[in-house]
Amino acid sequence: MSRRFFTPDPLDVGEYTLTGPEAHHLHSVCRVEVGETVTLFNGDGCEYPAEVVDASKKRVQLFVQARTLTDRESPHELWLASALPKGDRLDFLIEKLTELGVTRFVPLVTERSVVRPKENSVEKYERMVIEASKQCGRNRLMIVEPPQSWSAITQRTDLPGCKVILHPTATGSLSGLPATGCAIAIGPEGGFTDAEASATGWQPVRLGNAILRIETAAIATAAILTKRQ
Repeated sequence: MSRRFFTPDPLDVGEYTLTGPEAHHLHSVCRVEVGETVTLFNGDGCEYPAEVVDASKKRVQLFVQARTLTDRESPHELWLASALPKGDRLDFLIEKLTELGVTRFVPLVTERSVVRPKENSVEKYERMVIEASKQCGRNRLMIVEPPQSWSAITQRTDLPGCKVILHPTATGSLSGLPATGCAIAIGPEGGFTDAEASATGWQPVRLGNAILRIETAAIATAAILTKRQ
């Protein structure tokens, strides 16, 4: 796989100028030379092989050679609404959820949440998604929504039909879920309150006997469900 670079611009066969941080990364970090071929993607599910025609720190002139549909997404949507872990563990969480093919990530605020994300944090998370997508080969970006309360999540009507909440006292397991689109809710390290865990329409399940960290539970759940799809 050739080096991958992201642009939010529409792409098609023909000349294209890459600017901004990605141009700098291509020219000054990766040191791609004129005549080499790279891969562009913009989140539409396609890859765009492109030859470098001219390059500088701020602008890279390319010729897009083709538009190839290379959709590596899972066949069913997987939404994950999760409380946030602290520090670098959050970076790790977003990177791995992107790699595992999660469709949509919602930073979740519950009664026992310790980390309460700011509205302007979404842009930072989106940059993490782009970097992870460049590495893992996804051509559609995991959508990151603004932070939402648990009560707001439970009132949404656009969620996948299968809705699951992780809870250590539940009797159900992920193995009993249908291989369809699913929304997963993961609480903070203090857990959901009993009232939160009994939300109408959400099926409580457990991953095992151990109490897991937020990122461990989220990544394990995503890996199990994407494998089943």
